[in-house]
Amino acid sequence: MPIAQIQLRKGKPETYRKAVFDSLYQALRTALDVPEDDQFMTITEHDAANFRYGGAFDVTRSDDLLYIQITVFDTRSVDQKKVLFAKIVELLGKKPGIRPEDVFINIYDLPKENWSVGNGIAQFAR
Repeated sequence: MPIAQIQLRKGKPETYRKAVFDSLYQALRTALDVPEDDQFMTITEHDAANFRYGGAFDVTRSDDLLYIQITVFDTRSVDQKKVLFAKIVELLGKKPGIRPEDVFINIYDLPKENWSVGNGIAQFAR
């Protein structure tokens, strides 16, 4: 049950944003075996004045940069995360055509007891 938060500069058309959602969802399904229709994602758009980035780690980024933050259960292995990173970049490269340098991803691992997916119940607490 990942939650994905995507941040980008304002101005991309709806078709572009939909392609970002669809590609990210497909990557999550493939790499983390996320069930069908398990989609919890948001996109936040920022004015240019409120969106900064640099060239840290010798990566040449552009104004098409996406910040992707994914919150998951703390049960994912390092190998699964590596596969996920690669799959996200691959699929975003195909559609909507984002360069690998413009995909910045981080993952938050949280214990299952820290999740309530509705009704005020800790559904995954042991």
